[in-house]
Amino acid sequence: MLPARMGSKGKAARRWLVRGRVQGVGFRYFAQRAAWELGLTGYARNLDDGRVEVYAAGSEERLAQMAGLMHRGPRWAEVRGVEEQEAAVEEGGAFRID
Repeated sequence: MLPARMGSKGKAARRWLVRGRVQGVGFRYFAQRAAWELGLTGYARNLDDGRVEVYAAGSEERLAQMAGLMHRGPRWAEVRGVEEQEAAVEEGGAFRID
């Protein structure tokens, strides 16, 4: 597990760059549902190179759970690699799809 930069109220943040068959299979919606269930804020978006970027902020424990889900993805996805990065905590509302 990477050390996290802690923000206000003990929050940490991570960014995942997920590659494989991850666009057109509901990966962003999968990430959004997982984030809602885990109480995380952030976003998911498709990148021009075919990857999906997911950013989430919340507790270390919940981010660790989210990390596991990023390696799995939704039913039709084929995750071939996940790059995890420490990220600055950005204050925000609900998890969104960009």
